[in-house]
Amino acid sequence: MTNTQIPPARQARPAAPPAPAGRPGGRERGTRLLATLFLAPTIVGIVVFTVVPIVGSVVLSLFHWNVIDPPGFAGTANYKEVFSDSTVLVSFRNTLVFMVLAVALQLLIALVLAIVVNGRMPVWLRSVFRSAFFFPLVLSAASISVVMKYLFNQDFGVVNWALGLVGIAPVPWLTSEHAAMAAVILVYVWQQFGFSFLLFVGGLNNIPKEVHEAASLDGATGLRKHLSITLPLLSPTLLVASVVGIINALQVFEQPYVLTNGGPGDSTRTVVMVIYETAFEQLRFGEASAVGVLLFVLIMAVTALQFRLSRRFVHYQ
Repeated sequence: MTNTQIPPARQARPAAPPAPAGRPGGRERGTRLLATLFLAPTIVGIVVFTVVPIVGSVVLSLFHWNVIDPPGFAGTANYKEVFSDSTVLVSFRNTLVFMVLAVALQLLIALVLAIVVNGRMPVWLRSVFRSAFFFPLVLSAASISVVMKYLFNQDFGVVNWALGLVGIAPVPWLTSEHAAMAAVILVYVWQQFGFSFLLFVGGLNNIPKEVHEAASLDGATGLRKHLSITLPLLSPTLLVASVVGIINALQVFEQPYVLTNGGPGDSTRTVVMVIYETAFEQLRFGEASAVGVLLFVLIMAVTALQFRLSRRFVHYQ
């Protein structure tokens, strides 16, 4: 009978001391480094293409510069000249009027079409409408404006030809003050409403069907259902669409520049058109930068006001 020798029990290794507080471990440092590498291109892009131009515009607005001669310090003289220039003041008024009318019409058309498309409709037909409504947004605004300039021509345009079929006299779309602004707004809305349309379609799909079914059982139908249920639940999407729409409308340039060149008179001249003309046609880069800074302040103020008002009218689920 052999004696079996039992090996001694292995001693447990002592646990590694915990990492000192405040010092991340190797894995955490690697994660932070990887996140930094992924964020670096975006951060560099924002700094180079957004922050630097904004700071440069603010600095340039304090100088007189025509590219040929060295810049000369002007202080606030450029801003005083801007506020005394009737063309600049008219352009701000036109831009604000355009913003209100264009954004309101854009959101209304997009919302109505989104509700219709999101209703009882075959899936393939719904996809066709989504693609068709979004397609103008991927086209160049300048090329669309060139085509629309022919369509709105008073003498041989298709729009006046169609109006003549129902007995309406030809409208001077591009040569009358009020009609010119209406034509610019219609062309802009036709191209831009597809973005708001897709936002509203996505927002409508996120609304639970049980809510509408319960409202139908309570007797809510048609317009009342949409006003009492759809709009409150869609208010966050409305906020996003309105913010993006207003920022884009305040920077409108291609449509009025191609369709009317700011005319007749200054009836369709916008702020960005004034910046372009002042800088690249008159070589007054200091004054153009001052107008740009004022437009930036206006955009920030309107956006801040929207978010301030959203505390009352936006309802999150």
